[in-house]
Amino acid sequence: MLTISGRSRRFCDGIGRREFLKIGAFGGAFNLTDLLRGESPAASKPRKAAIHIVLGGGPPHLDMWDMKPDAPAEIRGEFKPIPTNVPGVQICELMPKLARMWDKLAVIRSISSTSGHDDAEISTGYNETKARAVGYPSFGAVVSKLNGPGRNGVPPFVSLRPKLWAGNPAFDFGNEPGYLGSAHRAFTPDGPGTAITNEFPKSVQNRVALRPPEGVSLDRIADRRTMLTAFDNMRRDADTSGMDAITSRAFEIITSDVLRNALDLDKESQAVRDRYGRNFYYDFPGRQWEVNYGAQALAARRLVEAGAGCVTIGFNNWDTHENNFRHLRRQLPPLDSAVSSLVGDLHDRGMAKDVVVVVWGEFGRSPVINKTAGRDHWGPVMSALVAGGGLKMGQAIGTTDAKGERATSRRYKVPNVLSTLYHAMGIDTAQTLPSPTGRPMYLLDERDKVAELL
Repeated sequence: MLTISGRSRRFCDGIGRREFLKIGAFGGAFNLTDLLRGESPAASKPRKAAIHIVLGGGPPHLDMWDMKPDAPAEIRGEFKPIPTNVPGVQICELMPKLARMWDKLAVIRSISSTSGHDDAEISTGYNETKARAVGYPSFGAVVSKLNGPGRNGVPPFVSLRPKLWAGNPAFDFGNEPGYLGSAHRAFTPDGPGTAITNEFPKSVQNRVALRPPEGVSLDRIADRRTMLTAFDNMRRDADTSGMDAITSRAFEIITSDVLRNALDLDKESQAVRDRYGRNFYYDFPGRQWEVNYGAQALAARRLVEAGAGCVTIGFNNWDTHENNFRHLRRQLPPLDSAVSSLVGDLHDRGMAKDVVVVVWGEFGRSPVINKTAGRDHWGPVMSALVAGGGLKMGQAIGTTDAKGERATSRRYKVPNVLSTLYHAMGIDTAQTLPSPTGRPMYLLDERDKVAELL
């Protein structure tokens, strides 16, 4: 049933709103601001889009994009490099599909990270301490603010990312709007305070229907919208948070088929879903669960086609302190299928110039393999895979020393990569946005771009 319940109350973000809105098979309670992630004052609809893929936990650069076959065994690891279709560029043997399409890809192998085991820096451009203290907005929130609303009832910023550890606030930066305000927080189909679980088809395809249940017509929804408007008019003088626009957008989402259809992967053929990749089982100390990278990637492609400006997805479980190579044998082939299918589809559908894709994690992993056959955290060097967005593809940017410990050429920092992504989205990082106190804030303090991609 459709339930609009509870009294208006003021939450910590300063927005007064009714306690929840429940929409039948949606299966959860939602703040209206969790259904609406903001209309930007920008008049034009977004012409560009981004898909931000986070490999939560920190992927090992030495076993993926920056292999060292001539290094000692305790550094080079168990995998061998294979050539790509671009002369001189090699990647891990477990990613042959990406190797065959490298002319559509680029990797930056010489990035340094200063943040910790969180997604603050790759989301905001600042380490966790500064991001939290100042309230810097995430990449998707900035896209929502500056590139305007999504189309056809689709929110401008959608997150399908599962949390690495549920309830850990260190991993919320990727969805957070910071000083831009709650209207630009990511829309997460699983509801407020949660994110999509790893079992993506089960949690989204089946549970997140975004439709009224049987017996509740759109006319009845309209009647209840009128009722809400009447209630809101009674308290408008006391509540100036923009709830009229939020309510309007929430009902637009509910009554539109576009978002629901974008999340319904059954709309795709079985052949397409198989190409993106099937579920696999991931073992972590004391736990095992089903994971599907391909479903998230396919949903991301469908969402940007439908009108989203930025979609964040997360392929988790890359914190390989133990049994690094056993885990990667299980994870790299699904990553290969998901990303290659996504990038290939963007090209086939004529979207590659307008959609930028980035694949990265919080940091790299240690060159020396530890005594439990794992690799530990390593901030001095990490890599990022980039595709589309009108950027220059078919290259590997930057080099590291013989052990993969330090960058030896084309040294870049995480904000340089974000600045390049903003550029691909048509966003000028030299502009400022006002904080809640009216102070002009730069999006990034370090605004130089990755020159080789331009």
